[in-house]
Amino acid sequence: MYTLDIHKAKRKKILKTILVYLILSVFAVVVDNVYALFGHGVRSASMSLMFLYLLLGGALGYFLLWLIAPGVYLNKWYRLGYNLYNSGIATLTVGGFYKGILDIAGTESDYTQMFSILGWGMTAAGFVVLIVSVMNCYSKPEQQRGKTI
Repeated sequence: MYTLDIHKAKRKKILKTILVYLILSVFAVVVDNVYALFGHGVRSASMSLMFLYLLLGGALGYFLLWLIAPGVYLNKWYRLGYNLYNSGIATLTVGGFYKGILDIAGTESDYTQMFSILGWGMTAAGFVVLIVSVMNCYSKPEQQRGKTI
């Protein structure tokens, strides 16, 4: 097996991440609509808009990353940034769902603030690590970036 084949397979991982985020965005919209049926037609903005974390933060973010630096996955810090960023997006989405449930029920909780703080913190930390990975990617020669001459 040639190393170029390995690079092509790894480049597809970012595209697979984009596809998963798109599917999760659709799933979030479906969950919101089903929950509204059982919530007697009452809706919450937090729950209705939770798909935006997945769509804009996840799918669009990784699409831009794939366009800017397709070989970024070769960097040793990429996986840390990937995991932090995805955990932040997941925390924000779950926090939006939780706040939506509480809004529909007509109550409040201090935990919704913790979801926001932790979610945005992990997303920001992951974003910084991904930016460092992109910068390191462009400081290497062409062949190490995953591109062929």
